[in-house]
Amino acid sequence: MNVSSLNSTSPGSRSFAAAVYKNVIVTVLCIAINYINGTLIHTFRKHQVCVFACVCVLLCVFGISNMLPYNPSSIFYSNPRYILFIHLVMNDMLQLTLSTLLHIIRCTLNTFSVSSCLLLLILAVMATFNTPLNLAGMAVECYVAICLPLHHCRICTVRNTFILMSLIWFVSSLSIMPDFFLLLATEPLSFFTSKVLCARDFVFRSSYSLKKRDASHIVCLVLVWLTLLYTYFRILFAAKGAKGDSKKARNTILLHGFQLLLCMLTYVRPMFEQALLFLLPQRHADIRFASYVFVQIIPRFVSPIVYGLRDQNFRKYMRRYLLCRVIMRKNHLENNAVSDMKPAVS
Repeated sequence: MNVSSLNSTSPGSRSFAAAVYKNVIVTVLCIAINYINGTLIHTFRKHQVCVFACVCVLLCVFGISNMLPYNPSSIFYSNPRYILFIHLVMNDMLQLTLSTLLHIIRCTLNTFSVSSCLLLLILAVMATFNTPLNLAGMAVECYVAICLPLHHCRICTVRNTFILMSLIWFVSSLSIMPDFFLLLATEPLSFFTSKVLCARDFVFRSSYSLKKRDASHIVCLVLVWLTLLYTYFRILFAAKGAKGDSKKARNTILLHGFQLLLCMLTYVRPMFEQALLFLLPQRHADIRFASYVFVQIIPRFVSPIVYGLRDQNFRKYMRRYLLCRVIMRKNHLENNAVSDMKPAVS
């Protein structure tokens, strides 16, 4: 009897252990990537005092980086390329935090409040939609800088950059807000106080929402890829005719394309999962977890490498801020040594 009871409970124990293991992996990856991205945001704010670096990075990790002061005359704030990059980093932090929270909720809770889930889903969908649009904007800025250098100062201003970011958020809201208004019009009020599995298909249950989601994904996929191919092929041809940095430009183009390809996997993720589930129906949980890590987490890890660590200005400051604990410890030891010497002198 004891053996049979052990056999009957062991699958559940293994399932619980696997869920805990996956949640720990996702949480650790989220914290690590947000720490790196927070350091990038802190570098953008350009604090010169390293004592406050760790505090500023922690503020960025918890999504309250607006509390940090900035210097409008800095090379980062006056450059549209850096502004778009930091907007991409902050959006990635928001998207990664929300997707991790939704993943943990789905793994630990069978049902969740519809109203709370609705808020998380709207923000997560908008943040996910922002990424390819932001990459397209960065591609256009790079195209203007290389192929239209005489017009770059007139077109790519700080004011126009903020207008572009506002348009990005407006366009991303069009991907989810019609579904929200349709939900308000078709569902009874009792639905918003009920509990469901916190996933988009279980909250936005209308067939119209499903068709509109597929259509918006296809339109975004086509437009962004056309923008990417046109701008980067023009940049590639310009880089071939230029002297000096052509190799670096080609490498940057390849990295940009790789990152955009990873981000675009969001739109083909359902079809990719269905194909794998058809081949391996017994590995349902593992397939869902692997696709989540590959589609939602890895692209957010690529951004700091592509745009931050490869940039000389960012790399110069980030080396200082990432090692702030070492510097603070060294200063602490020096202060202790000075305080120990004072009684001996007196």
